[in-house]
Amino acid sequence: MALSPAPASSAASGPASGPGTPSTTARPGDLPAVHDAIICVALPALAVCAEHGQLTGHGLEGVYLAGRRLLSRCVLRIAGREPVPLRGRPAAADRAVFTGVLRTAADSGPDPGLTVERTRGADGTERIVLRSSAARPVRLPVEIALATDLADLGAVAAGLPGPELTPSVHGTGLRWTAADGRYAAVTADPPPMDALAAAGLLRWEIELEPGDTRGIELRVRGGDRASRLPGPGPSGAGRPGGQVFAEARAEGDDPRLGDLLRVALDDLRALLQRDAAQSSDVHLAAGVPWRCGPVTAEGLWAARMALPLGTRLAAATLRALARTQLDGPGIESGRIPGPLRDAGPHLPPRCTGVEATLAFPTVLAEARRWGLPEQDLDELLPAAERCLRWLRAAADPSGLVPDPGPAGPWRAETQAHAHRAAVLGADLLDACDRPGGEDLRDWARVQRARFREEFWLDDPSGGRPVAARAPGGRSWPLLGGWAAHLLDTGLLGGGRYAPGLLDKAATEQLARLLGTPPLDSGWGLRSLGGKEPGHNPFGHRSGAVRVHETAVAVAGLATAGYEKEAASLLRGLVDAAEAFGYRLPEMYAGEQRTAGAVPVPHPAACRPAAVAAAAGVHLLTVLAGIRPDVPGGTIALQPVRSAPLGAVRLSGLRVAGGPFAVRVSRLGLGMVEEAPEGLQLGV
Repeated sequence: MALSPAPASSAASGPASGPGTPSTTARPGDLPAVHDAIICVALPALAVCAEHGQLTGHGLEGVYLAGRRLLSRCVLRIAGREPVPLRGRPAAADRAVFTGVLRTAADSGPDPGLTVERTRGADGTERIVLRSSAARPVRLPVEIALATDLADLGAVAAGLPGPELTPSVHGTGLRWTAADGRYAAVTADPPPMDALAAAGLLRWEIELEPGDTRGIELRVRGGDRASRLPGPGPSGAGRPGGQVFAEARAEGDDPRLGDLLRVALDDLRALLQRDAAQSSDVHLAAGVPWRCGPVTAEGLWAARMALPLGTRLAAATLRALARTQLDGPGIESGRIPGPLRDAGPHLPPRCTGVEATLAFPTVLAEARRWGLPEQDLDELLPAAERCLRWLRAAADPSGLVPDPGPAGPWRAETQAHAHRAAVLGADLLDACDRPGGEDLRDWARVQRARFREEFWLDDPSGGRPVAARAPGGRSWPLLGGWAAHLLDTGLLGGGRYAPGLLDKAATEQLARLLGTPPLDSGWGLRSLGGKEPGHNPFGHRSGAVRVHETAVAVAGLATAGYEKEAASLLRGLVDAAEAFGYRLPEMYAGEQRTAGAVPVPHPAACRPAAVAAAAGVHLLTVLAGIRPDVPGGTIALQPVRSAPLGAVRLSGLRVAGGPFAVRVSRLGLGMVEEAPEGLQLGV
């Protein structure tokens, strides 16, 4: 199930359809709006519902398994009428509850005597409960209209679903079979009194005494003739990964932190999916509903930010990427392949494979600091070495890494990823008694010097970095959220952070710029400054707030000691999370915050998204300043001294596979409450 969003070069195109929206009004590249939909996720299962709870088949509505729509319509009528919808809400990442009411013949006044509650899971399992408050017994005809087209998610999103299939009566429900052998089936408990295949109807006659409750349960299954693959079980049964994440909790002066972490964990678990090449390994889907395919750079960045929850996800994600690594002779040997992705209106597309290749050694090195088991390290180290060899082969003689190809351009963000990979990779090679560490450090020193010559523009205000340069000399002097990666240096031993590409003066200037209104929208960091040419608050790389970049900026600023700027971005992101019900989209409009306003979702954003969910974990770790060095036997704390969100306590984290808990006071003082044996508090 993989559909790229409109900004991606592989975006599906075609008209979107929905209630009251003729398909002819859509433009190529449009995607149906889902930001106001209730999305239940337990990959590979997915349900997209409107707030009223009925599945009408409009737009993207339906129940999906592995990218195929198993059910497009599920319309409930009682006594010939649809219940009046009152509320629809997510109950968990994989479950939603819809409440409605209906007046019956036994109701003499305006008050409804029947309450209808529907609980729908991501897998399509639905429990319908009827509760009577009528003054006398009622007999109610209940019917459910069902349909499906067994269409692919990409086709549905492009406004090109297939025709509804004709069902047949099957067991206690209905079954649909497509020409390619795929099928979907719905069974009901209790069995219906009548099943009309031609109309796709299941019917019951239900008698309710005053105060009585009756329930109907529907189950959706799907697969193909060859495998007879069933759909997932209820409430996450058979979900991949086991105990991938720790049961972490947050509490403190700001109660929102607990909600942020709780929803983040729920979403991360919902986004787990098995690797196609090795079912015992799991990784995070980049986001729902558009990017639920193979492991991506976003999945790796999310695994990095989720390291405080344990190292199992990072190890499995790295193994999945290592299996795709290019082998053999040639300059491409060691690179992890990945598609090109649109980089906005100002720069050519970038290569997600280059990003993943440079992230690989960084994540492995930091996972080791958090306590990655030796057997995982030994298995993954050769792949990291191949990534580092590719880095040296791809860099030009002056020390810069082009992206996407040898012709460039040179992107500042790519240089930051490459420098971090070299410094942390050298540290990793030395620790594992492997050659090449000193050579990588020498290369990083050359790259730092070249970067400061080529990527910094001096001006009377103190200067600023440029986004990219072409080998021919052209530069893109556009300041945006990408600059946050220049502050992300990576964790070394003893609680130390690696040197960055910028010197002290440039770091101070960049911190000041990140804290100004053109970049700090009040809800987070804009991907392009508000005063830059071509700024668009809905531009995915030209003005929208990207949660990953904002979280990286908060961590980098706090680490460098610029707590005022870090605290402003942190508060904005937490406020935005509250406005989105703590399920942050990967990006939202970079409009300037005003009194009483709320952040506006981006129409093509994934929600939930792996990097957005993991950012909640990352921000809390930054607040506490947790810096583990399990190989060195220490763990250091450097909390944000200003305690921008008051006192906070984190428990249930994992360091070296054991439980870890920390408390930070309102004065910014940290205290370890629980830690694995053998770890000492470092400085």
